[in-house]
Amino acid sequence: MTPPETAVPDHEIAFFRTGPDDVLLPQDMARSLWSADQMHGVAVSAALGRSGERALHDLGRDDLVPARFTVDLFRPARMDPCRLRTSVVRESARLCLVDVALEQDGPDGPVLTARASLLALKPSTTPPGEVWGPATGPELPPLDVVPESDSPRVPFFWSEEAGWTQNFGQHQNGGRKQAWQTIPTAVAGELSSAFVAAAAVADSASMVTNWGSAGVEFINTDITLSLARLPVSREIGLAASDRVVHDGVAVGTVVLFDRQGRLGSCTVTSLANAKRTVDFDDVTFTREGPKASPPGV
Repeated sequence: MTPPETAVPDHEIAFFRTGPDDVLLPQDMARSLWSADQMHGVAVSAALGRSGERALHDLGRDDLVPARFTVDLFRPARMDPCRLRTSVVRESARLCLVDVALEQDGPDGPVLTARASLLALKPSTTPPGEVWGPATGPELPPLDVVPESDSPRVPFFWSEEAGWTQNFGQHQNGGRKQAWQTIPTAVAGELSSAFVAAAAVADSASMVTNWGSAGVEFINTDITLSLARLPVSREIGLAASDRVVHDGVAVGTVVLFDRQGRLGSCTVTSLANAKRTVDFDDVTFTREGPKASPPGV
């Protein structure tokens, strides 16, 4: 961990900085382990979520809360400037649906790299009828191992063989996994909202469901985050609840939770990517990101 006296301020540990005309400029923190010139999905999802939330605010719809956020990661996002465009698909008294597009320059002009839709709903009173729900949720990591903190830090992972640790190599196994993360801010100079933190951490559902004994051999192509409520802070946990795989296509589902309980769920669909496996036995992390890349990357 970085010593406190030399630590980078929380609001400066970021995936992006802003450029002219609100263009987002990727920082080293956004760099993927799949390729040195590729952004990881956490950064892409954070950028899309931030733009969607800003669109709601610009509409004056602070009466709504983000309830579903779907991201399509259909093209590798490069470590190049990003332009975000938003459009309102539908707005009514009880909901607002916003589309967000992330574009990067290509040889023939702007190229659509990723897109998202944000559905925000108006809270109301929960009806009194009894409906089934799970009696218990994921167990919180113990405070003596994972102290409460809203500052970015190396993620904690849990697996049946190792318990809760920040040593990634200990979790490279075939067991069920959980994660506890405090995501860096999306853009330097601003602290991300609870929703943007949830939107960013949702991409880690792929790590929790696709990380096995040989590393991460699947790359996710989408994210669908569903929230019954916003997290109470930027500390968010993910617990694998289901995984189905067939002919190189995997569907993984996680439960999201914080220190007050469950928030919602996230599902990711992934493709086999064994030719470029991410092996976490070869990666060292600090709160400013990975300090070494797997061989061949």
